[in-house]
Amino acid sequence: MKTQAQKARTTLLASAALALTFGVSGAWAEEKPADHGDTPAAAYEPSMTTLAEIQVELPGRKPGDPVMTADEFNTAKKIYFQRCAGCHGVLRKGATGKPLTPDITRELGYDHLNAFITYGSPAGMPNWGTSGELSEEQVDLMARYVLLEPPAPPEFGMPEMKDSWKVIVAPEDRPTQKMNDIDITNLMSVTLRDSGQVALIDGATYEIHAVIDTGYAVHISRLSASGRYLFVIGRDAKVNMIDLWMEKPDTVAEIKVGSEARSIETSKFEGWEDKYAIAGSYWPPQYVIMDGETLEPLKIVSTRGNVYDEQTYHPEPRVASIVASHYNPEFIVNVKETGKILLVDYTDLKNLKTVEIEAERFLHDGGFDSTHRYFLVAANARGKVAIVDTKEDKLVGIVETDGQTPHPGRGANFNHPVFGPVWATSHLGDETVALIGTDPEGHADNAWKLVDTFYALGGGSLFIKTYPGSNHLYVDAPLNPEADISGSVAVFNIDSMTADADPEFKVLPIVEWSGITDGQPRVVQPEFNKEGTEVWFSVWNAKDKESAIVVVDDKTLELKQVIKDPRLITPTGKFNVTNTQKDIY
Repeated sequence: MKTQAQKARTTLLASAALALTFGVSGAWAEEKPADHGDTPAAAYEPSMTTLAEIQVELPGRKPGDPVMTADEFNTAKKIYFQRCAGCHGVLRKGATGKPLTPDITRELGYDHLNAFITYGSPAGMPNWGTSGELSEEQVDLMARYVLLEPPAPPEFGMPEMKDSWKVIVAPEDRPTQKMNDIDITNLMSVTLRDSGQVALIDGATYEIHAVIDTGYAVHISRLSASGRYLFVIGRDAKVNMIDLWMEKPDTVAEIKVGSEARSIETSKFEGWEDKYAIAGSYWPPQYVIMDGETLEPLKIVSTRGNVYDEQTYHPEPRVASIVASHYNPEFIVNVKETGKILLVDYTDLKNLKTVEIEAERFLHDGGFDSTHRYFLVAANARGKVAIVDTKEDKLVGIVETDGQTPHPGRGANFNHPVFGPVWATSHLGDETVALIGTDPEGHADNAWKLVDTFYALGGGSLFIKTYPGSNHLYVDAPLNPEADISGSVAVFNIDSMTADADPEFKVLPIVEWSGITDGQPRVVQPEFNKEGTEVWFSVWNAKDKESAIVVVDDKTLELKQVIKDPRLITPTGKFNVTNTQKDIY
């Protein structure tokens, strides 16, 4: 486990390295004071990309308002939703960043705001001006913009959802048996981020069976309990329901559930399989339960409410990850800003019952332990992981990961030679991997504790992955600014792990193996095939440049296949049907 000195070194290196990523490019382009905000956590906060396109009116001018034209206002609004709302909130009430409401900003004054936006802060505010990311004119514009009353994007309720809802192929008109010869249990649903599509790729033959239009930047793919229907949701909150039984798989129903969203899931408890789907929104802050065959919206629930610890009202608590319980007919809904985990009983939508668990703020992503009983979710801005017993519906622990901004994806479960069953997360902000014990019966002394941390290839990791029976743990680093790091992955030998020393890792040069030399492609999200014999990596390049998927033999760690196709535009997340359907990770 790391010493305090090592932790300090890690944080400094990571902060310097990762300021370039996700909206803070060129942050070291010119000399600047040491306390500028170059932390990777600030850099990665997701932008409200689609809200930037919504037209809102310039607020009526009040005494003391800065002069701003309608064109300037719309430009500033777009910059705010793209760059700032992820931290400061849509309504500027504060989230992981400080509130920027006029009562605060006017007390600070224009000069202070201009300098703050230009130079950033040690608390995590990026240095938008000195990085070159915003021009002097844009910094001036944003300093004036935050002095105005914040515009509120429109709500999105049942009428809007019903207007967007389409049943393209009614359930009674769909196939009664599988009409293709595709092994749908070994399909990969691959996000083609910037083209607004997903590709369905055969896990055995590497053939692209279909490329399907979806919402923008699909965030996640989830499977129905039966494995027949694939549900995807874009950041623009558009949900596609894809029937894999059709002669050529395609969308049979779709709906828009808001303006910004990240999560979709289906009911999986015995007797309720495929009955319902649920989607959560960033804006408006709410979730909606839908019919599992048609996506008809049935129940909308707002997540606005009080922060769990301070008991103060928050107007926009975003819904992050959602998973379906294997032990109860419940959806597990994670609400970021209020720090609450909601266990939503879907057996009676009219008389909806919800268990509200106080966990930690800024809940983001997570997954089950190997038994599927315990759910572990990262409160990433707090550097913690909350653990819920989904059988007993209660919190069993909150663990500090000793790393900067845990981002596990679903996490990785494996049996450590010393500590027994563990769940692992990597971090956005440094190169560490954290292991949490998950076996309260066989290894009670280690259960729900941080049992080890060790170094991987570099900070900027988004996903960590292994598979039952595999002896390898894979850690990516796509947000690292160093091309040789973002283009490679670290692989650890699980059997060689000890309690006394950091395990060594092997570096796989995935981008080099892809043969792509143009641009700076990044390697993201390892995903196993159905048999657990291969690991697939996305080689994610710019929209106008060549991308690829690289397949590696898990046993030998040798290159097995490079998948290239002009249709593979900015591939990122990959979701194997069987692994996703059964929560295998």
